[in-house]
Amino acid sequence: MKHLPGQPHALPGHGELASYSAQHFLFAVDDGVATVTLNRPERKNPLTFDSYAELRDLFRALAYAGDVKAVVIAGAGDDFCSGGDVHEIIGPLTQLDMPGLLAFTRMTGDLVKAMRACPQPVVAAIDGVCAGAGAMLALASDIRFGTERSKTAFLFTRVGLAGCDMGACALLPRVIGLGRAAELLYTGRSMSGAEGERWGFFNSLQAPEALAAAAQAFARNLAQGPTFAHGMTKKMLQQEWNMGVDEAIEAEAQAQAICMATNDFHRAYHAFVAKQKPVFEGD
Repeated sequence: MKHLPGQPHALPGHGELASYSAQHFLFAVDDGVATVTLNRPERKNPLTFDSYAELRDLFRALAYAGDVKAVVIAGAGDDFCSGGDVHEIIGPLTQLDMPGLLAFTRMTGDLVKAMRACPQPVVAAIDGVCAGAGAMLALASDIRFGTERSKTAFLFTRVGLAGCDMGACALLPRVIGLGRAAELLYTGRSMSGAEGERWGFFNSLQAPEALAAAAQAFARNLAQGPTFAHGMTKKMLQQEWNMGVDEAIEAEAQAQAICMATNDFHRAYHAFVAKQKPVFEGD
């Protein structure tokens, strides 16, 4: 439990992440796309104190990673993530005092904050079990691809906890609506893949064998686009939740004016005039 309060891991502060060697999951950068793979398939890829902390630190470092333009998060094997490891997290939590418990819950919430704050779009590839904290990793992502056999459960009430974990009560109603979110958070039941697509949780469903390729293709397409503009879009999607319409319109006017000063905007114009496809460089 050395990372229970969330001690930072050794991650690059600036520059590139391609050379980073993760300790508690698989990590690779290829052609601008970083892939995070939770890699404990024999246990349905549960999280530990260490993996929580390292994921948080990784997503924080992405704000400074010039070589990463989009992120894919997935699970090894046939499942996405079963949540917090029963033996390595749930059991030890029953022995902690209140300051220790609060340090842990703040650390897990900081992971969601880091995912929402990093400028890169995050694409989740969700097959099989997607439960508890795993469901929150999916929810914190920008785009979600699932399969027919995906089973997403915010099962906190099943273990005597509130459904308001890691931002669930703020994020889930915005994605699927208040009534549907309330049902899932009160009951802790599983949402099927078909139900998740119908409710808007999943952007699309893929065949299990095609899921990884679909997520990678989508992320690579984003990585080849106007990445500065993508980062601005993500920031505005986040910030405008707490704005009135007038404030949002003004904020978007400022954001768009900034984007109009970028080289990518000029590249797009000149490519259009020349009847060519623009090649964006993110500046």
